[in-house]
Amino acid sequence: MDFNVPKNFKGLTEAEIQISREKFGYNQLNKTEKTSWLKLLLDIFREPMLILLIIIAIIYFVVGNFGESLFMLLAIVVVSGISFFQDNRSKKALEALEKLNEPLSKVIRDNKILEIPTHEIAVGDLCVTEEGKMINADGIILHSNDFSVNESSLTGESFSVFKDNKSSDKQVYSGTSTVSGLAVFEVQKIGKETKLGKIGESILSIKVEKSPLQIQIERFLKYMAIIGIIVFISVCAVNYYHTRNVVDSLLNGLTLAMSILPEEIPVAFTTFMALGAWKLMQQGIIIKKSSIVETLGSTTVICTDKTGTITENSMHLKAVYDFKSDRSYNEAEFSEAVISEILQYAMWSSEPVPFDPMEKTLHEIYSKTQPKDLRPYFKMFHEYPLEGKPPMMTHIFENDKADRIIAAKGAPEAIINECDLSEDQKNAIRKQMDFYGKKGYRLLGVAKSNFKGEQFPLKQQEIQFEFLGLVVFYDPPKKDIQNVFRQIAEAGIKIKVITGDNAQTTESIALQAGIPNKSVPVNGDEITNLPEAELRKIAQEKVLFTRMFPETKLRLVEALKKNGEIVAMIGDGVNDGPALKAAHIGVAMGEKGTEIAKTAASVILTNDDLGKLVIAIAAGRRIYTNIKKAVQYIISIHIPIILTVSLPLFLGWVFPQIFTPVHVIFLELVMGPTCSIVYESEPMEKNTMLQKPRPITETFLTWRELIVSIIQGLVIAAAVLFVYQMTFLHGGNEEMTRTMVFTTLIFANILLSFANRSFYYSMFESFRNKNILLVIITSLTLFILGVILYVAPVSNFFKMTALNVEQLLTATSAAILSVMWFEIYKLIKRYC
Repeated sequence: MDFNVPKNFKGLTEAEIQISREKFGYNQLNKTEKTSWLKLLLDIFREPMLILLIIIAIIYFVVGNFGESLFMLLAIVVVSGISFFQDNRSKKALEALEKLNEPLSKVIRDNKILEIPTHEIAVGDLCVTEEGKMINADGIILHSNDFSVNESSLTGESFSVFKDNKSSDKQVYSGTSTVSGLAVFEVQKIGKETKLGKIGESILSIKVEKSPLQIQIERFLKYMAIIGIIVFISVCAVNYYHTRNVVDSLLNGLTLAMSILPEEIPVAFTTFMALGAWKLMQQGIIIKKSSIVETLGSTTVICTDKTGTITENSMHLKAVYDFKSDRSYNEAEFSEAVISEILQYAMWSSEPVPFDPMEKTLHEIYSKTQPKDLRPYFKMFHEYPLEGKPPMMTHIFENDKADRIIAAKGAPEAIINECDLSEDQKNAIRKQMDFYGKKGYRLLGVAKSNFKGEQFPLKQQEIQFEFLGLVVFYDPPKKDIQNVFRQIAEAGIKIKVITGDNAQTTESIALQAGIPNKSVPVNGDEITNLPEAELRKIAQEKVLFTRMFPETKLRLVEALKKNGEIVAMIGDGVNDGPALKAAHIGVAMGEKGTEIAKTAASVILTNDDLGKLVIAIAAGRRIYTNIKKAVQYIISIHIPIILTVSLPLFLGWVFPQIFTPVHVIFLELVMGPTCSIVYESEPMEKNTMLQKPRPITETFLTWRELIVSIIQGLVIAAAVLFVYQMTFLHGGNEEMTRTMVFTTLIFANILLSFANRSFYYSMFESFRNKNILLVIITSLTLFILGVILYVAPVSNFFKMTALNVEQLLTATSAAILSVMWFEIYKLIKRYC
């Protein structure tokens, strides 16, 4: 809405802002302290893996193994460095999202209107609020125009209250929302001193609910920790029984504890979610809470508005229907005198300073077609805001001579009902409505009144109106919208169109947009009072819902949720707020959406492009799939490490301590970046958006998936232990056996990371999905392995020896056989 700053509204100067800020601070609640790098580092040192490394380093130092102790200290630096890098990336991504999510507020400073971040509002500022905006500070009204505010967030009352600078209550409060008109208010209180702030201080202590995926992963980690403790005690006891050596027993137990603990999983989860949200932000999709990324991939129903979402919201005036002559006029005939009255009253019934696209068009047409512009001479002195079912609005103007203009417009059905018309006349109008509606045009009825009294009735419906005609707008579907809905349908996601427009227009636009629909549209009145069971059935079966009101939209969303659907609700208006809040994923439009809609939503599409939602859903599916790949990889590769550390001891083999903590930590250093860095960067598989959404109630890892991962791990373990026995039987000493086992496990780990890129497509087909990080990590691992095997001081430290070509081929062959069987499994899965 445009607003010319009155000359007496100068606002604060820069110097006054500084003084105010020093005295009252910033407009924000006492936020939880931002995580510093030192706090991040301290948090990292509370991780179980780091604690184990520190204990092992101390034990090595105490017994005089200074080389191993130094290596452990180096490992502590590397592991904490990786964790710090990942945590810092996540932290920066989340901070960037938080900054982007902060709403802007309009203020008058130095006699200019500026948009500033809300936290920069200062006491004494002159704030401008308008329809659809949140009020972000407490203040007193200085100027207003048809201003009404919803204070339900403070009072619990859902109806709006009209206020101006002459009202007994001139106060506006932070957290309330502007329902209509415009107001300028002087800020008196900000931050925690506001009325809402005093209530809201307790909000900071409320814990954010964990997502189902987080709960499942935490449960899995708890089980693994319990297993780790049991095995640790068992290994310590068995080792002590055989050796009577406390230090060796502790080291063996700690080595196994390290191999069991899947500490990479929580790091991977946090990284995937935070970076997923950050990457979407770069594409113009703002995710308010990173965990919503998980839910996006499960979306089963998208409820979308029509205007501005499916259509361009351009509102081009296509035709005018004159009731008196029962004739329609096209664009070339708008200047004809016979329809001058309709165009005049359509404009007068609009806001004096229009912001709605239809009202902007009516003002523009009025300027072009009327010989004299009467707007400067008439002042609006009474208004009935948009209300009713279907809705209408009425404006009353007067000039200095007490000449009066009373103009109304709204849904044609609403206007017809308030005019003295015969049934034949109503049918003639309805015939025109059907004709234009079937073409996808949007219609407004226009009426006037000659009400003479000064005591205006409480409701506009009590005024007697004279029907003038219809103004006909065309709001065409957006370009490429058909392709967007095709992709949504291919992804197994249902579409529901929920709009305030009439049935014919909605049906026509839906057809033009390519929305699959075989059912008859449902009118909001039909479902308002339906029992829940019937509503749930209609919500499931029907596609188009017309003449919908805020409470009906909310009921529909709730019904879909009770049907087990994961609902994404798209909206941009004040009336969409409740439904946006209730949906699993509320999606607001960034450009044309009201601030109330953006506040209620969990996702904001910055350029109002519905195609971005498809990208967000695809990203949600990719991230969820990649987390599963990472976790399955972790499970599979931990099994051979656990069994290689424990079985030689439990079975009384010749070399019971084939791996020491030094070897296990090296393997952990390979696995950590693979699961949390490499798999996070893994591109989306080509069939991802051709599959049905996963049920949100589905267990993170199904028994089938878990069994596959366990089998993968057991087969690799069998190959590694086979190499152990074969090397020993061929005369290999402890160093040679350790080297063969270690090399086989490293090769198997590399091949597993490639094989698990897809649980459907072959490894070779996955090579088409470029992942440069996988190449870097693999190359680095092979290089370090080469150093360990062929650089003598390093080999000696790791208690290993160099391998010849034949031995390398043996280790490679065992690794290939232990992993590549999975490619045959995937082949059978694809074609059987």
